[in-house]
Amino acid sequence: MSLDNELLKVLPKILDSLKRRGLLLASTGKSCRANVMTIGWANIGILWYRPFFIAYVRRSRYTHELLEETGDFTINVPPDNFDDVIEYCGTRSGRNVDKVKELGLKIEDSRIVKSPGLAASPVTLECKIVFKKEIESNDVPSHVRDRFYSKDDYHTCYFAEIVNIISR
Repeated sequence: MSLDNELLKVLPKILDSLKRRGLLLASTGKSCRANVMTIGWANIGILWYRPFFIAYVRRSRYTHELLEETGDFTINVPPDNFDDVIEYCGTRSGRNVDKVKELGLKIEDSRIVKSPGLAASPVTLECKIVFKKEIESNDVPSHVRDRFYSKDDYHTCYFAEIVNIISR
């Protein structure tokens, strides 16, 4: 099955999880220690006739450092019993705690990218960053700035090609 067709098949699961609970972005850096972060904002679609995932990561986040180091990540749809994992990974920094170890998460090597996937995930997207866009103050309307960027902690938008899809 082509990557585009596979994406169409798993897209409802991805979007449902993103809207209801979030997704789990897994990354690694030069240290090779995996980190998992909950994300609630993303875009997914087709760019240049290729499947793309756009992840929004604040510059202050540990994940941002890792993405800058390795240039890739995985997106993992959390299984139904992962509510505690979603909460934990969205409220603690990988700078201070090894989330994979603390939660006993089983990770697996990706087929194409350096960052690992989560073995329990029903869908994993392997993503290779193609380019990025830093959101700046003048890029967003004032009401958005006031609500989401009151501390001037803006996101970097990582435009990543989906290079492999694992569906279990």
